[in-house]
Amino acid sequence: MSLSHIEPFQHRLFCFPLHCLRTHEVLDTGEQLMVPIDVLEVDNEGALWKFLLSGAMAGAVSRTGTAPLDRAKVYMQVYSSKTNFMNLLGGLRSMVQEGGFRSLWRGNGINVLKIAPEYAIKFSIFEQCKNYFCRVHGSPPFQERLLAGSLAVATSQTLINPMEVLKTRLTLRRTGQYKGLLDCAWQILEQEGTRALYRGYLPNMLGIIPYACTELAVYEMLRCFWLKSGRDMEDPSGLVSLSSVTLSTTCGQMASYPLTLVRTRMQAQDTVEGSNPTMRGVFQRILAQQGWPGLYRGMTPTLLKVLPAGGISYVVYEAMKKTLGV
Repeated sequence: MSLSHIEPFQHRLFCFPLHCLRTHEVLDTGEQLMVPIDVLEVDNEGALWKFLLSGAMAGAVSRTGTAPLDRAKVYMQVYSSKTNFMNLLGGLRSMVQEGGFRSLWRGNGINVLKIAPEYAIKFSIFEQCKNYFCRVHGSPPFQERLLAGSLAVATSQTLINPMEVLKTRLTLRRTGQYKGLLDCAWQILEQEGTRALYRGYLPNMLGIIPYACTELAVYEMLRCFWLKSGRDMEDPSGLVSLSSVTLSTTCGQMASYPLTLVRTRMQAQDTVEGSNPTMRGVFQRILAQQGWPGLYRGMTPTLLKVLPAGGISYVVYEAMKKTLGV
């Protein structure tokens, strides 16, 4: 999950009529890629691939542009402690000193690579949920909206969890530790076994609920606020849409962040201690060593990257659609 970690999902596709969400097309905060609303309105299969390609390209550019902040977040989550307190600038400085300026993009390759399967899985689940809930009930109630979004995220995260583990290891790798993606996967399988590829799975799944409830509640609240202020929500401006989705996504990330941090620590635990951690053990270790603030280590770069990531993906998506003629 970004969430981070668990990361954001498009439950609001099932909240309102599609024409009310015309500008909620794409948002990639660097954690997960949301399926553009345009994709779900397309009947012409010939045009479908253009929307999918536009969304995938938007996610790739967005994640690449904010990769240094993403690596700083993971670095701070794993290595920051009471005795080694690390702020954002200190984390970036340490990474550059260890591996040079290019090291700020370590792990970005697989982060971009996993967009395609993540996108395909989410689209398939979203489409099935949309067909079932919307045709049977029209505008589905809260519980069904929550279930639809949670199913899409849970399914995609279950299938791409090994790629999340590889991304974390490659992001934290020292210079020369791995020769590449395949070498990283081989070393994990040889030294730790297949189960290591599903480290962090439990907190990832548990984080879906606080993220989903918080994001949906904030989005509903903002929508009611805009309606009460007399603004036209039938055709909201791009700024209103982007700010609403960004704020609700940010609140969802904050609600689920402790579980996202625990997931990252479990995925990277061999890097730190060489042990086989449990979720409870990691929680207890963080609280014992750093207290409650330790559960929010790395939150600063997470918050800083939300707006630029969302803005970049929005602009690139629109540009790609224009280029492809859709």
